Amino acid sequence: MKQVYRAGWGRLCAILSGGAAQGTGARTGELMAIYQIEKTAKNLLLTVQDYSWLAYRSFMNLWSKPIYWPEFLNQCDVIGAGSTSIVLLSGFFTGGVLALQSAATLSEFGATAVTGRFVSLTMIRELGPVLTGIMVAGRNASSIASELGSMVVTEQIDAMRALGVDPLRKLVTPRIFACVSMLFFLTVVADAFGIMGGAFVTVFMNHQNGTQYFSMAWEHLMFPDIIQGLVKPLFSGYIIASIGCFYGLRTTGGAEGVGRSTIQAVVTASVLIIFVDFLLSQVLLTLFS
Repeated sequence: MKQVYRAGWGRLCAILSGGAAQGTGARTGELMAIYQIEKTAKNLLLTVQDYSWLAYRSFMNLWSKPIYWPEFLNQCDVIGAGSTSIVLLSGFFTGGVLALQSAATLSEFGATAVTGRFVSLTMIRELGPVLTGIMVAGRNASSIASELGSMVVTEQIDAMRALGVDPLRKLVTPRIFACVSMLFFLTVVADAFGIMGGAFVTVFMNHQNGTQYFSMAWEHLMFPDIIQGLVKPLFSGYIIASIGCFYGLRTTGGAEGVGRSTIQAVVTASVLIIFVDFLLSQVLLTLFS
């Protein structure tokens, strides 16, 4: 099979055509399937390798000069300030939905007093980091991929290399660490507004005691819960920016390629955020058990 694969696509077609002419159609289909599987696995492995190398180099660039601080501050403004409104709204209404649904369930057991505890723990430990990461991924992973993809298509990246500027150091590293820094603070803001949204629903819609809500939300909040909620945004921010940069720099095919890279960046970043959240939850729950 290795000899068939190394022969290349043209040679393989000739072999398969000859086999088909001799009445070996089943063998032809088997060889074709093996080739496609091997080709897909190889492309996937090379993609993971290229992404790992880009993520590693971008991280190491932070510890050596030159560091482009103006670009870092500009990206902090674009990612942080630009995403604040959607993070606030999503956090507030998520907390409100949590309070509404939890109160409806807890009322069956006469335990509506613990609504504040339920909302605060859920927002801080899980929903706050995950929803913030997905919302920021939808906004910024797409913009990063489209911006860098447009620069690749118009050969601006090649011009930077010709002038002796490292595109990873100039474009990728500032975006990654700006996204990590801003997502940390955006998650804190989303958690706070989620608890406020829960309080709004609890007081004005469920007609419960607001003092009791905040008391339960505060008293049952432990240090491990806060750690879990603040560790996850660091990984999510790195995933969002690195995936956006990776697909942006791999753009080919003009304007159509830019759109394709944008879609791939958002989908991949969102899936990875949820997957890494699952892994981190398992590890952190084991550590703080």
